[in-house]
Amino acid sequence: MSGIFDGYERQYCELSSNLSRKCTAALSLDGEKKKQKISEVKAGLEDAEALIRKMDLEARNLQPNVKAVLLAKLREYKSDLNNLKTEVKRIGTGNLNAAARDELLEAGMTDALMASGDQRSRLMMATERLNHSSDRIKDSRRTMLETEELGVSILQDLHQQRQSLLHAHNTLHGVDDNIGKSKRVLTAISRRMNRNKWMISAIIAVLVVAIILILYFKLK
Repeated sequence: MSGIFDGYERQYCELSSNLSRKCTAALSLDGEKKKQKISEVKAGLEDAEALIRKMDLEARNLQPNVKAVLLAKLREYKSDLNNLKTEVKRIGTGNLNAAARDELLEAGMTDALMASGDQRSRLMMATERLNHSSDRIKDSRRTMLETEELGVSILQDLHQQRQSLLHAHNTLHGVDDNIGKSKRVLTAISRRMNRNKWMISAIIAVLVVAIILILYFKLK
């Protein structure tokens, strides 16, 4: 949630309650005092409208899930402000005599103020529900971030394991190359040994034949 929005919201709620009290007080006034009180209320309504515009601007610059919650609050505040404007218009309409004012106070205005009070009560309840929804959104966001961090950690572990496997594969590939080279060397040595063996056998055979010939000629 936005701290700036919360500050504007507190100011509006305090201002709305103050304006409602001034409307009630204006009902018992006459003449210039009544006009002065109505002027104060109208000035307060302008301040309230400015706060709502600021809250609207702040809410629209936030993330979509938070913005939806805050705009729902704003709809309640705008409805409350419209009720206050209606009250001011009814109080300031015409120059009522004492009997008419008393009748208005006892009937229409009393009902209007009660309705406004009920509206503000519903507004506070709706605000509380929205705050609970905001808390749930925060919890969901925190869970999502924790899950994302866990996923990143798992991916990092998998990457490290992949690097280890690639290193082991390269090592085994090098061992296979060395084994192939050793096998070729041993094969070459074996061939040389076989060739040397045949050469020695041939030399021995020649020597044996020569010895036999020498003995034959001597004995003859």
